[in-house]
Amino acid sequence: MTERKTILLPNNQKILTTLGENIKLARKRRKLTSTQVAERANIVRSTLYLIEKGAPGVTLGSYLQVLFVLGLEKDLLKITADDELGRKLQDARLLNSKDFRKG
Repeated sequence: MTERKTILLPNNQKILTTLGENIKLARKRRKLTSTQVAERANIVRSTLYLIEKGAPGVTLGSYLQVLFVLGLEKDLLKITADDELGRKLQDARLLNSKDFRKG
């Protein structure tokens, strides 16, 4: 079975790279070694290295485990908490459906 490589647009890769850097900074602020975090997250150190580099091929579960070890796992819930675009699209459909029924 051939392994697929995840290819991202440059802006999306930059976001992942920044996330990885932020995870690394959070680890260092807590004075934890990469070995400690990897062991506590139940991943190998090379996976933690890839996470801290923002590698797109690492599973979301591994990212979540590392965030949990750092006490930041609930930050993932903030990602879609305020779906401004989705709300605008929904409101537009609601407005259009009301106008359609009236006509």
